Amino acid sequence: MNSAEIKDTLFREAVEAIDAGDIDALQNLVVTYPSLVTERLVTNEPGYFQDPYLLWFVADNPIRIAKLPSNIVDIARVLINAVKREAPETAPEQLTYTLGLVATGRIPRECGVQIELMDLLIDAGAQPGGGLGALAHGNVEAASHLIKRGGKLTLPVAICLKRLGDIDRLLPLANPNERLTALTAAAFYGMADMIALLLANGANPNGYPENGEGFHAHATPLHQAVCSGSLNSVKLLVDAGASLAATDKIFDGTPLGWATYMQTEEGHDEEAKRKFALIEEYLREKEV
Repeated sequence: MNSAEIKDTLFREAVEAIDAGDIDALQNLVVTYPSLVTERLVTNEPGYFQDPYLLWFVADNPIRIAKLPSNIVDIARVLINAVKREAPETAPEQLTYTLGLVATGRIPRECGVQIELMDLLIDAGAQPGGGLGALAHGNVEAASHLIKRGGKLTLPVAICLKRLGDIDRLLPLANPNERLTALTAAAFYGMADMIALLLANGANPNGYPENGEGFHAHATPLHQAVCSGSLNSVKLLVDAGASLAATDKIFDGTPLGWATYMQTEEGHDEEAKRKFALIEEYLREKEV
């Protein structure tokens, strides 16, 4: 959603002030029109950004303009103060959801403000989650920071952060889905050592993570290992019995299909494409 698509004139002006880093304009708007921070913009569009609050726009997640103003933390502070003043009943919800958008977002990370924004929101009352969503979007530092700020540590997160003492504590207590989720997450990051550890402790190399602990629940650990470009991770899973015929739940692709596709996807350099080609060659040999 870009600002031009916002039909509400005042809301659009406020979003444009956020994007431009215009604190004075934003401050005047939220003081003059308190409903900007108390009411949601009605979009009737499905997805995680449906009917957003104004505060949500500080994360640029979903990506609208692929950048944040240099003073985005000050911009967020203005909005947080207005929300707490004008909408105390919805402030916890607004703050916590915005924290999730920041922690899972690519643009806050790339702009170097992710942790500072997270701290601002948590200090204002946002409740830190367990970090799995941040990890699912490649935000390892954000996930670690959520745990540092009080988020609940689970086995999948401990695995991805390689917190060995916590892994030793959590692994015996984990149910099959938690182990599968941890294995899928380790495969996503191509962590062959963590994959070997989980397989040795009974993690199922087949299946799809379920419920709230899901991690890219549309695909199997083998799919994610292919996506990571780690041939060692792929081999470990195949040797453990991972199905070569399993298909993901979105594109109906097999692990081999993923390996083929990854070589054509934009953004991969020649070294990455070489890794995917080696994985494709290995999987073709295993299918014979």
